[in-house]
Amino acid sequence: MSRAALHPEFSRPLSALMLASAVACAPLGPDFREPDLAWLSAWQPDLYGQIYQDPNSSELSRWWQRLGDPRLNTLIDLARRENPSLQIAGLRILESRAALGIAVGRKYPQLQQIDGSGAYVSEYLHGGSDDDHRDYRTGNLAFNIQWEMDFWGRFRRGIESADASFFASIANQRDGQVLLAAEVASLYYGYKTTLQRIDIAQHNIALQERNVEITRKLFESGQESELDLQQARTQYLATLATIPTLKLTLSLQRNALCALLARAPGDLPELASVDDSLPEIGQVPLQQAPVNLLLRRPDVRTAAWEAAAQSAQVGVAITDLYPAISLFGTIGWAGTSLDPLPDISTLAAGPALRWNIFSYGRIENNVRVQDARLQQRLEIFRATVLQAAREIDDAASRIVQTRARQGILDESLSSAQRSLTIANRRYQEGYSDFQRVLDAQGAVFAQSDLVVVNRGDHVAAIITLYKSLGGGWREATVDDLIPADTRYRMLERVDWGDLLDEPIPARAVP
Repeated sequence: MSRAALHPEFSRPLSALMLASAVACAPLGPDFREPDLAWLSAWQPDLYGQIYQDPNSSELSRWWQRLGDPRLNTLIDLARRENPSLQIAGLRILESRAALGIAVGRKYPQLQQIDGSGAYVSEYLHGGSDDDHRDYRTGNLAFNIQWEMDFWGRFRRGIESADASFFASIANQRDGQVLLAAEVASLYYGYKTTLQRIDIAQHNIALQERNVEITRKLFESGQESELDLQQARTQYLATLATIPTLKLTLSLQRNALCALLARAPGDLPELASVDDSLPEIGQVPLQQAPVNLLLRRPDVRTAAWEAAAQSAQVGVAITDLYPAISLFGTIGWAGTSLDPLPDISTLAAGPALRWNIFSYGRIENNVRVQDARLQQRLEIFRATVLQAAREIDDAASRIVQTRARQGILDESLSSAQRSLTIANRRYQEGYSDFQRVLDAQGAVFAQSDLVVVNRGDHVAAIITLYKSLGGGWREATVDDLIPADTRYRMLERVDWGDLLDEPIPARAVP
């Protein structure tokens, strides 16, 4: 085996020239800039007076602590440690970090390969009077190296794309924290609201059951008609029928919380002795203006990083239009035990050129595909920011309207209770029939339920506002991404090197 070696006087300056060129050439393709959103500079809402800026207010990372419920704090801390979706998001950070390592590795010689073989050969020579035969051994060994120079920035753009994807995965995990905290809080207070509604229904059932007994005795004694009895029974049974529905709601809310905590459906010890009180919450204090918090929302940052990653892919696609210039080298040896054949050593090095000049539009159309995907990512970013602004405004408006409705419902409940008192007195004095009492009791029950439902809606609106402002995330450490037992299993399967120990960067803007 022999190979022609490149003349060393030619190879050295050529290699130096190609190395210098690779360093000097700027990467092809667009350099990413986050889109400028003109409407943001004019969007400085007061959000209907529900938010005020307070430089001394605490950060939004643990906003639920302002609600003053230790049980809720415990549930959210448990969910942060156990939630499967959040653990999957953490594993995607580790995946994207490993993918970034692959992209960085492509900067260096892409082929570093040892080829070798050996054989024992037994040959029989035919054609003579006596067959002859011989045995011998042969072998060869070669070390090959090839390094495609990053002349047009293919690998630099690849690293840029992988780096942006890595930060997108970090932002996505933070968005998971935001959604998880809001969902746990919403389910928890929804559970407490349902408990209140069951208490109200059971209180009214007790009153209405007594009415049924009273009307039955009056009917049996001939003092009232059967109509009063049947109307009382109708109201009682209608209220009694709400209990199964409310208990179903309670069960669904509890099971949803179980799922967030990675537990099987069933009883939650954390909810065993929970009361049905709901917090009284005033305005929301913020350190920064809503527009600044909007741009820090993790889902907005995820959209920006994903656009940056796709922008780099446009550059990667453009490099296919240009030649790929590589350096290659081979050191080889081949030998045999046959005499007098000598062993052969080979040293070869030189440049290599690969250029797909007839692609029939494949390369050009791939560039267009990548650019169209970039524009889609930019539009997704703009749409995400618009949706974030809408969610903030909707939540603040909902707080205002539920608060205003609460005042009206409280007055309505007071009037219904007063009507019931008057109806009872008039019935006892013989000035009105029993139907007026039943109507007044039905109104009290309906208004009491509406009061509780609206109060729960008001708490849910405040939780939604905190979520829409991007509150509820904190910078995660490597230990936060996956549980210790998962880390142990992964280390048993694969050598992760330092990837499971390196800190997670806090960088937020492409």
